Amino acid sequence: MMKQIIAGLGLAALLPALALAECAEVSQGDLSIRAAWSRATIGTARPAVFYVTIQNNGSTDDRLTGIETSVAGMPMLHETVMTDGVASMPHATAIDIPAGETVSLAPGGFHGMLMDLEEELKEGESFPVALQFEKAGEVSIDTEVLPIRAREAACGATP
Repeated sequence: MMKQIIAGLGLAALLPALALAECAEVSQGDLSIRAAWSRATIGTARPAVFYVTIQNNGSTDDRLTGIETSVAGMPMLHETVMTDGVASMPHATAIDIPAGETVSLAPGGFHGMLMDLEEELKEGESFPVALQFEKAGEVSIDTEVLPIRAREAACGATP
């Protein structure tokens, strides 16, 4: 009985590591891009979101200047801004990725808006997003579609 409990605890300890292993990650130059996700949509009438974590391992700053994907006719970078308790989401022309730092596109901050959806985003599916960087160039990553109420990447990484 004790061996079964110990074996069960060992498996339970391993599960978070397995979840992290599922997180897609790509690298180009000094940049590592991981934990790309979006939420499922109901139809195509409303925009979807795009979140991701970008780590700059180099000694030179870079900038995210845009995103592209086949699932949206008008993908754009936005930032959530609170003014007197009211949220707005103005277009962001670029997002700085400072040397040696990690920047997350996440709920409540910078994010991608996927407007003019070409198709409904369905939970459990994925789609590619190409990120355009000033110095690193184009980097593509597979983006997981999570439940409509998701608050962070399924792989356990906090975007």
